[in-house]
Amino acid sequence: MRIEDRIKEKARELGFDSVGITAADVGEREAERFQTFIADGEYGEMDWMAAKAERRRHPQALWPEARSIIMLGTNYAPEDDPLEVLRKPDRGYVSVYARNRDYHDLVKKRLKRLARWLVEETKSTADVKVFVDTAPVLEKPLAASAGLGWQGKHTNLVSREFGSWMFLGEVFTTLELTPDTPDEDHCGTCRKCLDACPTDAFPTPYTLDARRCIAYLTIEHKGMIAPEFRSAIGNRIYGCDDCLGVCPWNKFAKASQEAAFIARSELVEPKLAEFLALDDAAFRERFQGSPIKRIGRDRFLRNVLIAAGNSGNKDLAGQIEPLIDDASPLVRAMAIWALSQLSDPDRLARLRAERIAQEPDTSVRLEWGRIEILDKKKPATGTMPMAD
Repeated sequence: MRIEDRIKEKARELGFDSVGITAADVGEREAERFQTFIADGEYGEMDWMAAKAERRRHPQALWPEARSIIMLGTNYAPEDDPLEVLRKPDRGYVSVYARNRDYHDLVKKRLKRLARWLVEETKSTADVKVFVDTAPVLEKPLAASAGLGWQGKHTNLVSREFGSWMFLGEVFTTLELTPDTPDEDHCGTCRKCLDACPTDAFPTPYTLDARRCIAYLTIEHKGMIAPEFRSAIGNRIYGCDDCLGVCPWNKFAKASQEAAFIARSELVEPKLAEFLALDDAAFRERFQGSPIKRIGRDRFLRNVLIAAGNSGNKDLAGQIEPLIDDASPLVRAMAIWALSQLSDPDRLARLRAERIAQEPDTSVRLEWGRIEILDKKKPATGTMPMAD
């Protein structure tokens, strides 16, 4: 059996659902596409992308000795349609990938096992390095080059077998391995993923402006979320799967059987009210081992408050009001916005008069100042966009 075939057999034995091999090169077209993404500033606050852009464009700049890359995919497809939660405004939407354990740990352990096996199998003639979303690697173009799927118009990888639900990892090696044949683009004329985006984050097919992406805004973005995006965020409190969830290729995906990826029931349709009282200690305890933990309590509450403001549920105003005195300016500001959508105008005016003069943070004072504008308009309905 060829070494390439033995690698694939071992990878599946270790629990990977998809495996392919490519050269240590992303290709000129993808390198140029990424350079344009950086040059146009579409990466937002993700400065680490620009800082190590050369290594992302050219894998051998990351590791000059690398000759081949083994790309691995792990299926995390949900059991049911995850977008159903978007139709329940009093519930929070958590991205499918974050509904259980952090995938990095499980995938990296398997990558290391495969890498150790490869060294033993080749009698130490191979040197290896493993990565899983933690190094400057353009994983999706490499996975497409290795035949795991193709990059769809939403820029994510699409597999004919697993749809849009696949975690990626890679083993770089000094071995000269025979590359697999890249898959063809099977998107055709479909544009469901583009049309589903609530914030128009795709300037053109195959191009993402992260600064408008709800996944970016609710996870990577550290500051205030601009008013123009708040209503569109709806009840999405961590990430967004709209462009993934509507992909027609998902009809071929089978629900993941990996226990670590099966959604915890309390994160499938969590009540927004459950999160509004979280202090830092309770947040850390609640999300121990979850990807959600890495954004911290304040950014998470920022997202929850926006969702609460969009819920149309005025009963939440009583829980939100104490947060206008929270220690975090981020939480205070979004609590003000949420109250502006839900609270009695007279009550809100009194709160504003009591606090605006003594508020030390400029961005929070700005939120109080916006209330005057809101008062002159028709009250918000708290509606939000629905998934098709």
